[in-house]
Amino acid sequence: MKFTASSTDPLKIKADCAILLTNADFNTGLHALDATLKDELTTLVALTQFDGKKGSTKTIYTPSMPFGQLILVGIEGATERQQQIAAIASAAKQAIRAGVAKIVWIDTLPISDTQWRAAMVAQQTIQASYKYSKNNKTTASKLEQITYWSENQADVEPTNIGLASGQSIGKGVNLARLLGDLPANICTPTYLAEQANAMATQFESLTTTILEEADMQALGMGSFLSVAAGTVEPAKLIVMEYGGTTHTTSPVALIGKAVTFDSGGISLKPGAGMDEMKFDMCGGGAVMGVMQALAASQLAINVIGLVPAVENMPSGTATRPGDVVTSMSGQTIEVLNTDAEGRLILCDTITYAERFNPCAVIDIATLTGACVMALGKHASGLLANDDRLAEKLLESGNRSGDRAWRLPLWEDYDEQLKSNFADMGNIGGRQAGTITAACFLARFAKTMSWAHIDIAGTAWLSGGQKGATGRPVPLLMEYLKQQCDSRA
Repeated sequence: MKFTASSTDPLKIKADCAILLTNADFNTGLHALDATLKDELTTLVALTQFDGKKGSTKTIYTPSMPFGQLILVGIEGATERQQQIAAIASAAKQAIRAGVAKIVWIDTLPISDTQWRAAMVAQQTIQASYKYSKNNKTTASKLEQITYWSENQADVEPTNIGLASGQSIGKGVNLARLLGDLPANICTPTYLAEQANAMATQFESLTTTILEEADMQALGMGSFLSVAAGTVEPAKLIVMEYGGTTHTTSPVALIGKAVTFDSGGISLKPGAGMDEMKFDMCGGGAVMGVMQALAASQLAINVIGLVPAVENMPSGTATRPGDVVTSMSGQTIEVLNTDAEGRLILCDTITYAERFNPCAVIDIATLTGACVMALGKHASGLLANDDRLAEKLLESGNRSGDRAWRLPLWEDYDEQLKSNFADMGNIGGRQAGTITAACFLARFAKTMSWAHIDIAGTAWLSGGQKGATGRPVPLLMEYLKQQCDSRA
């Protein structure tokens, strides 16, 4: 799939389908374009009574024009980026369903934000082309060529920059989706480690190190290893290092929970819906998607990607409720519920991240069902011990359309983690489950600028559209891009 920007005569662009981004004032925007199309486009649009309002789309068949069909996408009144992204995504899906090979996106909107719109067009087109097949691979789309047309020659360079960025992010999202969609008997901790090694072979800017259980034992990761005690699948701590700049700046550390299947352990989950627990590794998949996108886009930033990968299963050797384990930090934990295992692998990984002297640590995890109850499928939960970091992540979520909502991280909730037999329990009762889970993690991040993103509600969809979403790859990539810009 090839993306290019152009401001040449649109009649000379070979395409099977044209997609027009427009608002209610489309006649003014179409003037230059229609001069070469002999007013046919304006006439056709007028006949459809298309109003250009947000969310409106219309397909017109145009046999007399160089493109066989025209998809109109209205963004009038789409003041929020989320609404514009939804419109672009809708049009991209329509074009993919049409089975065309060549598309031209026509942008007649004001010059501002052309680069952002081009990035979204590339990202959403690539995401729309994703389709999981039963042979454990994504099927190829018929779409081969996408041309982004703008009237102004000055737009071509920023448009190409946007298209390149959007492609990298879209491919990163699709990698995260594929890893999430794979069945748990294929996507094991070992498989994830193999994929990380393959990625390091593909990109010179990436290096990968795999810590085995013996390595973790030597480091004192008793909390992490307690989750692996019941399974025959060996746990892995995947360490991916992206060197995007030679400047001696502290890296950003991303930590992605990768429980490749979560049965709940001895605290066994109900059978209904347990198949979806293959998605409990989506935090790790997102980090791997980000690392691929970083390497492809060559962002000038240093990032450490840490993926603690493990399977949580019941057996005669599994950790029991009431067991006490010692974390890498030396703090002891009473395992009151073995189904609250994500925080047990994350806490040791947060401690491990200290050795990289990171400027910020962000963990991403399908951590709590309470987050689904609180925020549903639209926003990820965000908690942080650093207001500035939280604000940047929220802003990045809004700009990328991959939104988050901040919840409090108050000391009041720490009371719920008290244990009579250890420094803390691994659960805090039924109330405020998302917050108490973050309070647990915060105890291991006291010396760091740290944020926690709970993607339990946003990592995958259920029902007829069941599948991983690849979130929050767009949010994280936007945050990292903004970090590059602020350091420039």
